[in-house]
Amino acid sequence: MVVRQDSAVGEQGPEGGGEAAKTRKPRKAAPSAKPAKPAKVVKAAKAARPGKKATVVTEKATAAVPKASPAKTVAPKPPKGESRTALVRRARRINRELAEVYPYAHPELDFENPFQLLVATVLSAQTTDLRVNQTTPALFARYPTPEDLAAADPEDVEEILRPCGFFRAKTKSVMGLSKALTEEFGGEVPGRLEDLVKLPGVGRKTAFVVLGNAFGRPGITVDTHFQRLVRRWQWTEETDPEKIEAAVGALFPKSDWTMLSHHVIFHGRRICHARKPACGACPIAPLCPAYGEGETDPEKAKKLLKYEKGGFPGQRLKPPQAYLDAGGKPAPPLRVNG
Repeated sequence: MVVRQDSAVGEQGPEGGGEAAKTRKPRKAAPSAKPAKPAKVVKAAKAARPGKKATVVTEKATAAVPKASPAKTVAPKPPKGESRTALVRRARRINRELAEVYPYAHPELDFENPFQLLVATVLSAQTTDLRVNQTTPALFARYPTPEDLAAADPEDVEEILRPCGFFRAKTKSVMGLSKALTEEFGGEVPGRLEDLVKLPGVGRKTAFVVLGNAFGRPGITVDTHFQRLVRRWQWTEETDPEKIEAAVGALFPKSDWTMLSHHVIFHGRRICHARKPACGACPIAPLCPAYGEGETDPEKAKKLLKYEKGGFPGQRLKPPQAYLDAGGKPAPPLRVNG
């Protein structure tokens, strides 16, 4: 992985020295002058990779750069040379830029009520939102309420959910949470985090998706896209989802959390991909410490764009009107064999 960084100290080549002064007595020629060593130099030549010049780092410069280690607090560790204030400003500017690029950002799961969103989010694990959207219409048509799904025949549910992958485990989860909703919450999805995470198959990520998009309560959705991008942007070095949630949440007002999640996830799916980011087509390239990790040629980068950014359908069968007005295309329905 190649990450563009501004070096704290410049590379120093060999010091240029002229030939030794010739004397009139050839038998007692003065020895060649040796280059003077800088005072208090920490050797770094051994650390240099073959084919590259060694970088000489003074003790003074070394003292100013702490050893790399995972962040231990809620506050993320800024990139080298970036103050906490600068990090907050850069992070918020990235969010503003993404809001302009994706004014139609939204949850990419089709749903009409909190129950449908909860089930769809559980089903989205280890598969795409598109696949879930192509599968849930048949599920909700047959089992529209928690009571209906809790009393369903597991084999029938498994057959419907088969296209989503891990269909047996997912059947157990959605039937289990439907039973819990029926018995403990009167068939209604609770609007509190502490209640949602007690349901089978529901973690903090799923809970915040439901709270933010079905109840309007702010939350940060730390999925794989979100984790990848916030580390590329050096908002945090954490790898644990809950610690990432805390670190990124400290950079933004709580009211921004839900839409921030949509902006970041939209960008991760469309441009800043896991294997080959389209750096040359990225609108926030000047703000990204990881620029150059992916394709930087503009024309080649355009070919990497996905969904509506690449001129292709999105993931929802029934997307918001704002998405359609902005040129987005709805996803195709699930193909039926025959």
